[in-house]
Amino acid sequence: MTPSRTTVEIATQPEVWRKAVRTLPRHADALPRRGERVAVIGCGTSWFMAQAYADLREAGGHGETDAFAASRFPFDRRYDRVIALTRSGTTSEVLAVLARLSGTVATGAVTADPATPVKESADALAVLDFADEESVVQTRFATTALALLRAHLEAEGALPEGVATVARAAEDAELALARPLEQAVREAEQFTFLGTGWTYGLAQEAGLKMREAAGAWTEAYPAMEYRHGPISITGPGRVAWSFGPLPGGLAEEIRAVGGTLVAGGLDPLAELVLAQRLAVAVAEARGLDPDRPRNLTRSVVLADTGV
Repeated sequence: MTPSRTTVEIATQPEVWRKAVRTLPRHADALPRRGERVAVIGCGTSWFMAQAYADLREAGGHGETDAFAASRFPFDRRYDRVIALTRSGTTSEVLAVLARLSGTVATGAVTADPATPVKESADALAVLDFADEESVVQTRFATTALALLRAHLEAEGALPEGVATVARAAEDAELALARPLEQAVREAEQFTFLGTGWTYGLAQEAGLKMREAAGAWTEAYPAMEYRHGPISITGPGRVAWSFGPLPGGLAEEIRAVGGTLVAGGLDPLAELVLAQRLAVAVAEARGLDPDRPRNLTRSVVLADTGV
């Protein structure tokens, strides 16, 4: 069986992350300076990557950082810099925010395609064209954008304690590509993804991938909030997947109610690669084509952005 285009793109991630690190010096103009108050915007997957980066940057002491869905950007707040994450460079809400901010605040964009309207909308671009995708469902561009931003924090001495280098994350991603998907996970009827700090954005993205590619029933929560109600959904045939260590006692509670716990111990970004693979596997098992997800297009272009 010929692998899906999405599967092929997922498999390239360790190498494109490494390439992002090598290209970091050329992107300095588009990335935040230490101490700046920064907002990061995106839509869908890019919003979740923005959330992960915002948590990483603040926790590493590089500067106050907020993340917003572009349609919810607060124009009455003051920032030193606004960074947009946009694979296509055509997403309507992102372009509308950049247009309104033009001339009032420094802006940058991380994109896969510099020959799109974002080149006129942002002051500076970080171009990751080597991570672009043909797939509708984002995988490698999103993780590579976060790898670039994470590598920048690493270069600035601002990685939070306990967060590994991108080089280590890439090694773990290779393990994630080779690791078999357990039958109990592949056949589960429901998936809850949990994260702490910066990994909550990754948990949300894992849930989105499962919904987009496989139409699966998924939820995502901060790990400490899971016990405050959402654990009620857990039981036999249902998965709780942790991106990073769980709070004390939670693993035992998940198992006690019959849930399947996934806590693989890989770098959280590599865990996301494993979740991407699961999304494809579940889609194919359900007779769906992960390259042609229902009701989705590669970029959302709207007549009225609401911004």
